[in-house]
Amino acid sequence: MDKGSYIPALLRSQKTVFSFKDIALLWNSPTTNAARVRVNYYVKKGELVHLRKGLYAKDENYNRLELATKICIPSYVSFETVLAKAGIIFQVYGQIFVASYLTREVGVGGQTYSFRKIKNIVLTHPMGMENRENCSIANMERALLDTMYLNTDYHFDNLGPINWDKAFEILAIYKNKRMEKSLKKLHENFNAEER
Repeated sequence: MDKGSYIPALLRSQKTVFSFKDIALLWNSPTTNAARVRVNYYVKKGELVHLRKGLYAKDENYNRLELATKICIPSYVSFETVLAKAGIIFQVYGQIFVASYLTREVGVGGQTYSFRKIKNIVLTHPMGMENRENCSIANMERALLDTMYLNTDYHFDNLGPINWDKAFEILAIYKNKRMEKSLKKLHENFNAEER
């Protein structure tokens, strides 16, 4: 790669957040040491933004959801972040909620990312997942089930948007009797209210 084409290669990418490995691959860098020196140089020049160890952005206008799924891999955006956007809960939270293999809170650039542990068989299952904006995001049914998986008594404000057939289909990946009972009860209560 020519000397002046390193930053343009990043700018042409659809991504707004890059791991060090992403950058090395884009630059066809044969040695990670040379790529590391280049990355540090561009960070010092202000042409790359260092977000946290091993993660960089094109500029300050990076996609926060994309970063959320790069901090811990595998992971996907879910829980209250998806539910609030879908209008299923009315409480708006400042942090971004992410399903992951561990429980942790991480702060980057004034944004808090709340990682919640989900068992691996669920975490890596593609059902109910959407890939958009360079990240994995649960659909509203999967986010509902993720929330039910971690909370035995959660209040949902508006279940109108839920596709119940999808929810019951996705439920199978959790292999959880308590959740089966809870979802059936939630569905029955919703139907009773709609009559």
